[in-house]
Amino acid sequence: MENIIEIKWLIKEYSWKKVLKGIDLEIKKGDFFALLWHNGAGKTTTINILTNLVKKTSWKVKVWWIDIDNDFSSARKKIWVVPQEFNFDVFAKVKDIPVIQAGYYGIDKEKAKQKTEELLKKLWLWEKRNAKAKELSWGMKRRLMIVRALVHNPEVLILDEPTAWVDVDLRKSMWEFIKELNKSGMTIILTTHYLEEVEELCKNVAILDKWKIIENTSVKKLLSKTNEESFIFTSKNWYQNLEKDFIRKYSLKEIDENDFELTIKIEDSINEVFREFDKKDITITSFRNKTNRLEALFMKIIKK
Repeated sequence: MENIIEIKWLIKEYSWKKVLKGIDLEIKKGDFFALLWHNGAGKTTTINILTNLVKKTSWKVKVWWIDIDNDFSSARKKIWVVPQEFNFDVFAKVKDIPVIQAGYYGIDKEKAKQKTEELLKKLWLWEKRNAKAKELSWGMKRRLMIVRALVHNPEVLILDEPTAWVDVDLRKSMWEFIKELNKSGMTIILTTHYLEEVEELCKNVAILDKWKIIENTSVKKLLSKTNEESFIFTSKNWYQNLEKDFIRKYSLKEIDENDFELTIKIEDSINEVFREFDKKDITITSFRNKTNRLEALFMKIIKK
């Protein structure tokens, strides 16, 4: 499949420091791509160069074969960023904000209104269409940013922390909406602190640290590098019944008299662990993952 974004040996320098040290990145049309970073690693600078908010120091950035230095106006029509900060007129009505945005792209006002209505309904904002933007909750404002981004049908959508400060139920609903966008053919680039979003949504991932890319692979291949998972178990009779060999095998750690942590190798089966519990008459009342697999791997990678 053809590339929709190409970044070749991207460098950005300021007089006081270098913030990008030769970024190489290719993103295929229709991809759902995660861009992860350690704080200060250059994620924001990379996004701002893609949208021409920051001038690169050297080398090439292309969107659909269009060099952003030569014809940024054409490239800009194909890409849109939903930033973390709200940057719309808070005194404007919700229904008017996307229509005004569409006007910048030469979209007929009536068509823009129809598209806005469709998107406001899909993102559960239609009932707030006549409210002023300042009256919306944080989560509603985030969704309004996405509506505004989509009104001109960009081919590439960059979502910068799209579900930050959004409650769990709404986050799941937004995941489904974003997945549908990707299924329709839209290329999506996601940055997020919720690493379960990456595991749930994305196909490929690049990790930035110290101003360069240190991993660039599929999410599936990245997760294959994890060789263990940790779980928290609750039981009222585990302490008396578990034998030392079992404790050593699974690196068991006591949390309190009822709870313990167990680390299980990928090649070991969680079902086998439960069979061991049954043999020893240990009653497990609850258990959960301690850490998202991708989060654990991410921390391991950036500490190298």
